[in-house]
Amino acid sequence: MITVELHNLIIHGYHGVFEEEKKVMNTFEVNLSVKFEERKSDFQRLDDTISYVDLYEIVKQKTQVPALLLEKLCQGIIRKIKHQYPIVKEVVISIYKLQAPIENFQGKVGVTMRKKFDD
Repeated sequence: MITVELHNLIIHGYHGVFEEEKKVMNTFEVNLSVKFEERKSDFQRLDDTISYVDLYEIVKQKTQVPALLLEKLCQGIIRKIKHQYPIVKEVVISIYKLQAPIENFQGKVGVTMRKKFDD
């Protein structure tokens, strides 16, 4: 099994349930792990693996569309990855909101979603 990972991606978007979050851009941190079965390959070409550049573009594209819940955002990213790369066996994604709209709160809040595929 091979895992392609992207960690500590910083993205910006208008995600959240509060009206202020729909108007003021927030900062998010994304961690992504994508697993697939190793095929007989000598890993000489990009087609022999999953491109982390493509994964980054999927995350970037999906985070440009506002979502009320981070769970919905995670779900959309996972579906797009599986659609683009049918060989994927598992995706784990964490999205953290770095400036949560919680009074007197310091830190970050977020969700992690894991999806396994048995096809």
